[in-house]
Amino acid sequence: MSGQCDGMSSPDSGAKPLPARRRRRSPSPPTTRYPTDLTDAQWALIEPLLPAPSAEGRAEKHPRREIVNAILYLDRGGCAWRLLPKCFPPWQTVYWHWARWKNNGTIDWVHDRLRDRLRDGQGRDPMASAGVVDSQSLRGADTVDAAHRGYDAGKPTNGTKRHIVVDTLGLLLVVLVTAASVQDRDGGARVLNRAKMAMPSLALIFADGGYAGRLVTWTQRVLRIILDIVRKPAGQRGFAVLPRRWVVERTLSWLMRCRRLVRDYERLPDSHETMVKWAMIGLMVRRLAPAPGRRPWEPPNPT
Repeated sequence: MSGQCDGMSSPDSGAKPLPARRRRRSPSPPTTRYPTDLTDAQWALIEPLLPAPSAEGRAEKHPRREIVNAILYLDRGGCAWRLLPKCFPPWQTVYWHWARWKNNGTIDWVHDRLRDRLRDGQGRDPMASAGVVDSQSLRGADTVDAAHRGYDAGKPTNGTKRHIVVDTLGLLLVVLVTAASVQDRDGGARVLNRAKMAMPSLALIFADGGYAGRLVTWTQRVLRIILDIVRKPAGQRGFAVLPRRWVVERTLSWLMRCRRLVRDYERLPDSHETMVKWAMIGLMVRRLAPAPGRRPWEPPNPT
């Protein structure tokens, strides 16, 4: 009988045995890499809303699920495009899809459809009739175009300001990014006009004292929206949660969980607006299809 077996030499032959073939490790499932990766159920919510791949030209090389995972990772982690981990598709490919979906309206479509589905699941009409408006000043990085930044003297901040309108559940209706030097009343007129165009059913908006004055009359006369100024009760001292206004404050805190949104790193305002919508997309799919396991606010299981 021969001393050779399966490519291995016999111990008596004096020759060194050939090294055994190493098994190639299969890559880890995408859902086990980062908390921002989509589960199968979450991807099933987004995939039908994306445009079908073009039949012309070469086929897409990288799965779209990996493209979306990379964008959500960048938005939550706050890294630069060129610093995306190598487990994702090349950053140029991810950025190309991000820019294309931003310019052709895909992100708006995905965001609005997920919001409608979430409102419907809460027993609300997808066409909201009431909302809350507020703004938030952000420090701008050196990548922000000088033509789109300013200085907010009230909250000494050199950068930009994002104005948002949310529904009574805290879900984003519209977002507008301006220079930080733009006053709330001026930015409020623009963002409320955008909100009325996106959601014609709006009839009541709650706001703080920064939106009082001529904006109240203009909003009712031009937009047919009642702007209700929620003021602090007379004699109040210290912090207290004000009705309705806390809803938009909570939404702003949701956005601040994404490190890409803590400061403004985008060169153009519409790029920052797109990052805000991606943050809300990630939040809404987690609500519609929660991932298995313990939630961060739940106590650990006793051992």
